[in-house]
Amino acid sequence: MVRKLILTFMFTVMIASISFAQDFMLSSPQLESGKNLAIEQVLLGFGCTGKNISPVLNWKGAPADTKSFAVTVYDPDAPTGSGWWHWVIFNIPATVDNLKENAGDPASNLVPAGSIQSITDYGKPGYGGACPPAGDKPHRYYFTVFAVDIEKLPLDANASGAMVGFYLNQHALAKATLTVYYSR
Repeated sequence: MVRKLILTFMFTVMIASISFAQDFMLSSPQLESGKNLAIEQVLLGFGCTGKNISPVLNWKGAPADTKSFAVTVYDPDAPTGSGWWHWVIFNIPATVDNLKENAGDPASNLVPAGSIQSITDYGKPGYGGACPPAGDKPHRYYFTVFAVDIEKLPLDANASGAMVGFYLNQHALAKATLTVYYSR
């Protein structure tokens, strides 16, 4: 009987945590999960002729004890052996629930106060759009928002995507991802 109660309790906790995590959602009027990126989100450079504009990102349902947010854009299919970081922004205040279109351009001053955009695999901060090798299979682009349990990651604008990812995976309360594709 005790074993059955323990198993029932564990199952209930597991289901509650799964359903809670599913309440945290990411959306964008420019991105549709499972669909292709528009030319606006494609890089202008490296042989690509996009507009390099970061999309509007909206999130809701973050855990109540969220102290900050972070957003990453990552391509696991890049032919590097380690993927490609397209955008890394962290220390977004917990009162914020969106990023405006083109917030990924550091010159736009559209990011929330206190946020840090750090170095991408393009070698500079800010949004760098999709630009897979010509003729390659469609690449996946993971747009992910993290609900973080600390106000500020102990990093600065020189932090790599991998370093930010390391800290995010230690401090994430929840995350929500939109997966989109692009090929040329």
